[in-house]
Amino acid sequence: MKVNVSAVNKSFSKNKQQPLKVLENIDFSISDGEFVSILGPSGCGKSTILKLIAGLDIPTSGEIEVNKKTVTGPGTDRVVVFQEGGLFPWMSVIGNVMYGLKLKKISKHEAEKRAMDGLKMVHLAKFKDAYPHELSGGMKQRVAIARSLVMDPDVLLMDEPFAALDEQTRLVLHQELQKIWEETGKTIIFITHNIREALTLSDRVLLMSTRPGRIKKEFKVQSARPRDPSDSVIVDLERRVMDELEEEMQKVLKEEFGDDYSFKTRDIRDRDRYDLGSHI
Repeated sequence: MKVNVSAVNKSFSKNKQQPLKVLENIDFSISDGEFVSILGPSGCGKSTILKLIAGLDIPTSGEIEVNKKTVTGPGTDRVVVFQEGGLFPWMSVIGNVMYGLKLKKISKHEAEKRAMDGLKMVHLAKFKDAYPHELSGGMKQRVAIARSLVMDPDVLLMDEPFAALDEQTRLVLHQELQKIWEETGKTIIFITHNIREALTLSDRVLLMSTRPGRIKKEFKVQSARPRDPSDSVIVDLERRVMDELEEEMQKVLKEEFGDDYSFKTRDIRDRDRYDLGSHI
């Protein structure tokens, strides 16, 4: 088993106040080469789970293993792609992609070769000498993905990497990411608010409850690739996911606005793409 999360709880405390429980009894396993998305309302702890797997934070209790080794901190077997690419503005595209390889003391010749291979994979080789300010948002994210891939991680952790992009660019990057995943066989854990995005990309979708976040339900996506978002299987799964989410979303809205808030299902169902991040 590639990633194993066992009985993980996470709480945050501040200035001796009552600890805020963010995650409660999180249990799931992800096999080698699987593409799994984690979906849920804002504040349910999706990104916290990703940070715990990355080793950027530690659980309050429970254990996380990658390749049967307990995660105690960051490691080169796990690389994170964040919502903002985090490129160094003073470095060229190829310089950004080579950065991690230099830290690993890879020779300049080998680092350049691997960086060019990564840029070819995301179709940005001809932009190798460009700087981040000269790139579109989608191109910056492709550079960030290339920078992660050249490190040859076992697990690629993606924290809403396409959330800030327009719909057209997002759809293009969905296609690119699926091709990369098929070519590399990497294990990918993908955080998103967008139901259709999760179902289009993933083998499985783990649906979380409101805080304290728990794994409420798992959905297996049994649709042939490459996937068409309008495929009847995807559309039917969207409805099923939305049915499960309605109760959780009502809890979030009541917490935000109080018991007087009038929850109307159709107000949310009519939203484009069922993007949970656009209204919570």
